[in-house]
Amino acid sequence: MGTNYLAIVGVVSAATIMSCASTKKDYNSFELYPVPSGNLIEMVYHKNATTFTVWSPVADEVRVMLYDAAEGGHAYTTVPMTHQEDGTWTATVSKDLMGKFYTFNVKVNDQWLGDTPGLNARAVGVNGKRAAIIDWKETDPDGWEADQRPPLKSPADIILYEMHHRDFSIDSTAGVKNRGKFLALTEHATKSPDSLATGIDHLKELGVTHVHLLPSFDYASIDETKLKENKYNWGYDPKNYNVPDGSYATDPYNPVTRIKEFKQMVQSLHKAGIRVVMDVVYNHTFNAAESPFERTVPGYFYRHKSDSTLANGSGCGNETASERPMMRKFMVESVVYWAKEYHVDGFRFDLMGIHDIETMNEIRRALNEVDPSICIYGEGWAAEAPQYPTDSLAMKVNTHKMPGIAAFSDELRDALRGPFNDNHKGAFLAGLPGSEMSVKFGIVGGISHPQVKNDSVNYSQKAWPLQPTQVINYVSCHDDMCLVDRLNSSIPGVTPEVLKRLDKLAQTIVLTSQGIPFIYAGEEVMRDKKGVHNSYESPDAINAIDWRRKALNNDVFNYYKQLITLRKSHPAFRMGDADMVRKHLEFLPVDGDNLIAYRLKGFANGDRWSTIIVAFNARPVAAKLKIPAGRYTIVCHNSQISLLGLGTVYGAEATVAPQSALIIFQ
Repeated sequence: MGTNYLAIVGVVSAATIMSCASTKKDYNSFELYPVPSGNLIEMVYHKNATTFTVWSPVADEVRVMLYDAAEGGHAYTTVPMTHQEDGTWTATVSKDLMGKFYTFNVKVNDQWLGDTPGLNARAVGVNGKRAAIIDWKETDPDGWEADQRPPLKSPADIILYEMHHRDFSIDSTAGVKNRGKFLALTEHATKSPDSLATGIDHLKELGVTHVHLLPSFDYASIDETKLKENKYNWGYDPKNYNVPDGSYATDPYNPVTRIKEFKQMVQSLHKAGIRVVMDVVYNHTFNAAESPFERTVPGYFYRHKSDSTLANGSGCGNETASERPMMRKFMVESVVYWAKEYHVDGFRFDLMGIHDIETMNEIRRALNEVDPSICIYGEGWAAEAPQYPTDSLAMKVNTHKMPGIAAFSDELRDALRGPFNDNHKGAFLAGLPGSEMSVKFGIVGGISHPQVKNDSVNYSQKAWPLQPTQVINYVSCHDDMCLVDRLNSSIPGVTPEVLKRLDKLAQTIVLTSQGIPFIYAGEEVMRDKKGVHNSYESPDAINAIDWRRKALNNDVFNYYKQLITLRKSHPAFRMGDADMVRKHLEFLPVDGDNLIAYRLKGFANGDRWSTIIVAFNARPVAAKLKIPAGRYTIVCHNSQISLLGLGTVYGAEATVAPQSALIIFQ
């Protein structure tokens, strides 16, 4: 304690100082730990006093360390905290602390656990080691109070675009000033060297409704004091969950900058009519020993094996225990905070299968109170078997127990391009037979459908969603080979022309299927990653999108753009209701393998087209398709698409060009 302690905290009684000593209770299990009724806010600032609160029911002592700077030096004052009956510790400093930094230090079993910015730091200094006391009014950009989420009538209307900040804008061809930063998505009217739109204008032109941002919270693997080293990481290594990462800010040393620039990015995307999804990683921390969780309440926030070692469902060394009341409370409050403070419109849960169903449903209920149009989806699996009963986990197979929450469909993904564990093995796109029923599973949005025989589906012996909007359909994403690389790997000698045809065919299946479509950034310009499967720490030479590809592959970009326009224009492709899908979507008989066809009949979902026939031909030769006799207008044929029409089909037979889709309507 510094000599100026009384001047800082005010006059205190001897009894109050005595109460700072250990009042720890012995608990026989984590379930007996007290749960505070209030929120988890750990610092409340007023000009004349700041109150600190931290939850640590097992602590012997807790103290607040106050610093002048975000790094280096020693605490200029140490303030002991007072234990409360609900397991929290509090302290009030009667002085203006604006601009100061702080950490908590907890003693358990006579051992100080080390400094931590707290469980719930909302502003931090460089590298997130110390929490910051800032003026929150400075974090709001002009017009922030008027910021609104773009309209969204139904989750079936969502079109997701997954991107990493650095990938999207770090290359010189991106044509933006703030390359690799939050602010890159605020820059307008810049052009690539080929005079084609890049940045946010590219996203508007493409027509996606939601940008899914890879982890943007404060993560551990990038040293924010050495950004010139250009070290790369996806960001799935959480440090401080409730503050933006400094590496994407123009000044990581200023705690206000990262917050304001994140808000500016959201505001800019909203003005462009695009919602923002944040990738959240509550299932594990960068490490356990040095995490705020472990340094505050040892053991509580993590699951353990029977031998007391850390469970590892994440494959990253630990897994969090979402079923424990305070971890559940933390997760719920965290997503609500991002939704309210930062106006985030959706959350993608990394390894959602590690979390328990009750917690995910509680998150859905809490976000419904903020705005029911906020979307929630995640990976319905884990890297290893979590230490919790499978029937209580948010695994894909349990999606039907989580209304309003979606999961990725690896059934369609692997049916199209081949299994995750073998980059050289193809499937439907490679012209290999046997994946047709799994593709149909994706087409109907994973629901129970009389023409989908689940015993022939690759991974699921029964339908797992209640509604098609609980399925995310995709063919590739960040943590695997991108589509171009996978096609090159699984189809030796594939020519550039065939590569384009198969790329278009893959996305036609994704974007005309029921459920929620998902595109990986750069697929629309045929990005590659030099064949790297897991590029989480590969350099920019591997991960950055070269925007010259947009000119080289502008036919592919325009095809994607027209596909999105088709989906938006015709509600038959996004019915959003299982009964409606079963009523209006009918698969047509075909001869042989690698050909799938269906029709959307009866003005499905109020569509102005009475009948739509969609066919996918993965064969290297044209295929004949029997159709109900009539006159049809062609809108997609032979890797070309136009809503104005490409011709007419008469009679009871149509031809589907090789390795492409056919879409016709009445």
